[in-house]
Amino acid sequence: MKAIVVVDKNWGIGKKNDLLFHLKKDMKFFKEQTMGNVVVMGGNTLLSLPGAKPLPGRTNIVISDVFKRDDVIMVETFPELLQLLNTYDSDKLFVMGGAMLYKTLLPYCDTVYATKVDADGHPEVYYENLDKLENWECVYEGEPEEDEGYTIRFTTYKNKSPKPFVE
Repeated sequence: MKAIVVVDKNWGIGKKNDLLFHLKKDMKFFKEQTMGNVVVMGGNTLLSLPGAKPLPGRTNIVISDVFKRDDVIMVETFPELLQLLNTYDSDKLFVMGGAMLYKTLLPYCDTVYATKVDADGHPEVYYENLDKLENWECVYEGEPEEDEGYTIRFTTYKNKSPKPFVE
């Protein structure tokens, strides 16, 4: 399983249930990576999408015990989520937020695509700083690029020992 995230220079990811930055190149990268695959998100992340609608061209899995929807695959508990994820090809799974789901599923991920923005987005919520976690290694760092007035770098991190979905 993979995670895909945009972080500011302090590994911040969001505030007021929204992204810190809206970046065209990053959105294009996100779409290229996730199209035709499975995106896994929390309920607030679903509600933060345009029109609170699921992402087209992808299987949308949402964990929430607050509401139910028919246009996505819903689960209410973490064990239920792990059982469901185990039925998919893990290479096609992408965790896309929010903060609690990122934190909970990070040990199960083998790869994280982190778009790093060289700015302080004044976040309320943060991603784990992968540079400080011993299991994680940055295996790719792209050249700096301009995106909507920000300098970004596409990076890829690998987990040396991801946890299996089922023990």
